[in-house]
Amino acid sequence: MQKHSNQHAGDSMPALRAKKRRRKKRRRLVVLLLVIAVAATGGGWWYATNRVGSDESTLQTVLVERRDFSSSVLATGAVRPQVGAEVRVGARLSGKVARLSANVGDPVVRGQVIAEIEKEDLEAMLAQRKAELQLAQAKLAALHRLFPKEIQRAELEIARWQATCTLGEQEVAREMKLFEQNATSEAALDQAQERVTVAQVQLAAAKKEYTLVEVRHEEDVKQAAAEIARAQSAVTNSRIQLSYATITAPIEGVIASVSTQEGETVAAGFNAPTFVTIIDLQRLQVDAYVDEVDIGRIQTGQQAMFTVDTFPGREFVGQVNAIYPKAVIQDNVVNYDVVIEILEPYENLLRPEMTASVTILLDKKTDVLAIPARAVKRHQGNNVVHVVVDGQPEMRPITVGWRDGPWIEVVDGLEEGQSIFVELPPESSP
Repeated sequence: MQKHSNQHAGDSMPALRAKKRRRKKRRRLVVLLLVIAVAATGGGWWYATNRVGSDESTLQTVLVERRDFSSSVLATGAVRPQVGAEVRVGARLSGKVARLSANVGDPVVRGQVIAEIEKEDLEAMLAQRKAELQLAQAKLAALHRLFPKEIQRAELEIARWQATCTLGEQEVAREMKLFEQNATSEAALDQAQERVTVAQVQLAAAKKEYTLVEVRHEEDVKQAAAEIARAQSAVTNSRIQLSYATITAPIEGVIASVSTQEGETVAAGFNAPTFVTIIDLQRLQVDAYVDEVDIGRIQTGQQAMFTVDTFPGREFVGQVNAIYPKAVIQDNVVNYDVVIEILEPYENLLRPEMTASVTILLDKKTDVLAIPARAVKRHQGNNVVHVVVDGQPEMRPITVGWRDGPWIEVVDGLEEGQSIFVELPPESSP
């Protein structure tokens, strides 16, 4: 029996030792958890205490200061060429492109040749028209040269028959005296009278011819002058057609696009005859799209500033130059196109169709009290701030005015230099 008891006790000793070890581990775990809890509580209290103190002196408080305020309208727009600053050059003549000296990005001056169309046929036509003009001019010159001779011939004919008439009349007078003296026959008197009659008829015909010479010359001159005018018009038209074969830059600028090449045939009068586009980069503007809610406050002459994504740190200055009366409606949103004239040199930094962020200044206020807008809270329908008094927040009602970005104007309720909380400490939040 004793042996059996000792054996049972020997078997239970390892189990007791294991149970004791588990109790010790459990006690150590409880102690560790208590230490962590105390540390967390103490650390949180230390963090909260130090956070309030540090934020009050750095991030959580600001001083009421004086700033300049501006009332403005924000809009999005695009850089565009002014009217006349973008020119689409096309062919006014059909034909093959013989020479193309325009490449995208090339600068050009007004009158510079940028393309030529084959012009051999046009040059030949011009030469023919010139020859026809010279022929018409020669014909007129011949008329003027021959007219005096024809007039002189007609005058001589008149003089001859005038003299014949005079002599015939004298002969008739002699024959009449002789007939009265029975010294000649009646037949001789009749013959003398007949010769005078013939001479008078010839004189009248000579005078009529003289008149006809003058009339014919006048008509011939008119006809020759008309032929010269027609020939001159044909020459002028041929020269114009020939000039169309040489395409020049109508403005100074930069080649923006080229849609043809040497050897291609261009046709005037098609829907899209343009093959070169020139833009004057010194004559750009901004088309800003202002919401219908704000358009009533926009006036010409107002100052404007804008930035472009390419140069986010640079601000360009301009002014409102025009307000288009027709609305631009897209996706049921009504905007109005406001043209901004760029006032300062921009050194070729801007390009057409760049997106512009526009600020149009409506009015300014200088030297007004200002605080961060996020420091203003709403309490029972009023605007309030929390002034720092002995290190603690004290609620004060204020009257606010304009807002300019993150700043808001204080009209009444605060004085310059006062310290206010921007963000209240958690334990001070209402």
